[in-house]
Amino acid sequence: MTSTAHPTVVVKLTDRSPQVSGAEMVAALAPPPQFADASFDSYRTDDAYPSQQEAKDALVAFALGGAEAPRRGLFRRAPKVVERKPGMYLDGGFGVGKTHLLASIYHAMPARRKYFGSFIEYTALVGALGYQKTVELFRGADLLCIDEFELDDPGDTMVMTRLLAELVKTGTKLAATSNTPPNALGEGRFAAQDFLREISAMSDSFETLRIDGVDYRQRAVDGHAVSLEPAAYDEAIAEAAASGLASDDDFTALVRHLAAVHPSRYLRLLDGLTTIGLRDVHVLTDQSAALRLVAFVDRAYDAQIPIRATGVPLHEVFGDEMLAGGYRKKYLRAISRLIALTHA
Repeated sequence: MTSTAHPTVVVKLTDRSPQVSGAEMVAALAPPPQFADASFDSYRTDDAYPSQQEAKDALVAFALGGAEAPRRGLFRRAPKVVERKPGMYLDGGFGVGKTHLLASIYHAMPARRKYFGSFIEYTALVGALGYQKTVELFRGADLLCIDEFELDDPGDTMVMTRLLAELVKTGTKLAATSNTPPNALGEGRFAAQDFLREISAMSDSFETLRIDGVDYRQRAVDGHAVSLEPAAYDEAIAEAAASGLASDDDFTALVRHLAAVHPSRYLRLLDGLTTIGLRDVHVLTDQSAALRLVAFVDRAYDAQIPIRATGVPLHEVFGDEMLAGGYRKKYLRAISRLIALTHA
């Protein structure tokens, strides 16, 4: 009796040039797979940081329309209704669970029409449909969740703030997280203040919630990304390809290819993959290339695709000069996610 070996499948991401229609972009506006089942109950607060529980309680009330979370027990009192602003902004460092809480709002709010996407996905949709058609599409929506509201590009920021302002007028609730804009070193309160300044016309519509804490990804893994020797890498990719779909790309070639693909299509670039392989990783010196890699890592992390790599450990891919610059927070978040994915 002879056995038939399962064929191995290895692809190159540099051979993929995904196209995404406006309709497909709209259909994709839901929490990523990692947060498909996120809930307030599954958000684990750290007792060392009371702001986490405080933010969670406030967001439960927001999602339930202003009522406190119901109390357990026979003699529970009627929920207290608190009037809240139409928008919630989650301010905090990376890895404290802002996206988890954002997805929890999405799942918990009893809304007929609700959308969840990254800032890049919304601005790409405006580019595909045009501003007015995008307004018409979202008008009347109950909830818009915007993850990683970007303050790097003033043009994109203003387009989004105009869009959100029009939607608030017609009753749409908003929830957002944000990064730190260029030259605003440090995280935390700076991010909240700059976010509100950039959307000054709408600042009265947002309630800011501070979420302190330690990056949860660093609680479970070593603080270094795994870099494999070539033989171990080949073995890891072959093993991954035997049971799924693995990619195997030269790092320099992939970084170059990312410049030819809009960041809104990076998730489609990863369609079907179960493992990402990167050969000969090196330190990046070009800021634009580094920011594209950040966007790529964000999508890989959303999809929870493990990474196997050779060369410079991925936690060292952004040089000291970049880590000292205005995009420091973005790079640190990406490093945190790269460490987790190389250990996955």
